[in-house]
Amino acid sequence: MAQFRQLGIAEPLWKAIKEENFEEPSEIQAKSIPLVLDGKDVIACAATGSGKTLAFGSGIIQYSEKGKGIQALILTPTRELAEQVALAMKRYSKYRPLSIIAVYGGVSIGPQIRDLKTADVVIGTPGRIIDHIQRRTIQLNRMRVLVLDEADRMLDMGFIHDVEKIIRQCPPYRQTLLFSATITGDISRLAQRYMKNPVEVSAESEVDPEKLEQVYYDVPDNLKFSLLVHLLKNETAGLVMVFCNTKGNTDFVADNLKHNGINAQAIHGGLTQDRRSSIMQQFHSKNVCVLVCTDVAARGLDIKGVSHVYNYDIPHESKAYIHRIGRTARAGAEGKAINILTQRDYDFFRKISRDRAVKAVREEVPYIERVKIVIPERRERFGGGRPGGGYGRGGGGPPHGRHGRGRRQQRERR
Repeated sequence: MAQFRQLGIAEPLWKAIKEENFEEPSEIQAKSIPLVLDGKDVIACAATGSGKTLAFGSGIIQYSEKGKGIQALILTPTRELAEQVALAMKRYSKYRPLSIIAVYGGVSIGPQIRDLKTADVVIGTPGRIIDHIQRRTIQLNRMRVLVLDEADRMLDMGFIHDVEKIIRQCPPYRQTLLFSATITGDISRLAQRYMKNPVEVSAESEVDPEKLEQVYYDVPDNLKFSLLVHLLKNETAGLVMVFCNTKGNTDFVADNLKHNGINAQAIHGGLTQDRRSSIMQQFHSKNVCVLVCTDVAARGLDIKGVSHVYNYDIPHESKAYIHRIGRTARAGAEGKAINILTQRDYDFFRKISRDRAVKAVREEVPYIERVKIVIPERRERFGGGRPGGGYGRGGGGPPHGRHGRGRRQQRERR
């Protein structure tokens, strides 16, 4: 705990950190907190779960004053991350109380308009912040700190124009903090345009490659889902994340897992915010052990204790694959990433395998009893075919051919 003091953290924040039972700063905290407290613009390369909320939140909490208007704006790509950051900021500011609110779409705007009148710190998604700016229900003229959290994901989701529009509404004399898992060309251009002499820091991934096992199975189309069920029932696992590429497939897999006796829930952008929050609460409390999700819904969520990551659908690029498998083998724990391939996955998997971080070893397919699929497949506007990947009575994988090759994946809107 003494190391937090040495970073320049004042007594109220130090007491709150002590109650969180943090023993020592993470790498990104140790590197960035002194810069943040010194008022520098910072570009920090850090993964989810590395302690970045405290890193960028330290200066906000230490220097903001209650009742002085909105002094900090934190932009996040997803609603779940906005909630998560807001909850953490409230805990860290326990002994320096501030009015901290999260604003995002999918819920009534009325209570947000009311809360914004007395807010000191706002955490929000770009779309809803733009909505408040247009309605003139958010005042940013007193803002001192702007944080772009998960900046690479915001740009991947197509929020670049919204983000720039919001930045232009902020005072020019602000401090800007940019946190991103990767520093892409777009991120660098954004920083060059809107930041003042930023200091760059980075932290090694907390994923231990020595403790992460990567494997893949090659199965016929009609055994894909059956293999997933077999592995989930026979692997000794803690919390499990199963990744799919579309909302329709996510629902299909989760529903059929439940019908096969596996405690699973789906989470994606098509659910109401209340439903998504409830599912995440169940997963965090381990009442649900298998979370079936899309990349968009899962990005930014700090979920501890994930022992297995399944790629039921193979992502289309290595960056997404690395983000997925980075959910496990964290903080010294062992983890396993399992890829289930059918013929339609070969092209994407070959492309991903060129990345040096991808070291998946082929596993022999065990004897599998074909399970019955009881929830029918639903066609999606983009992607075609059967999202659950089954056809016939107990089918498992999506039919191969043109489906999934060269077609634009359906994009989840926030």
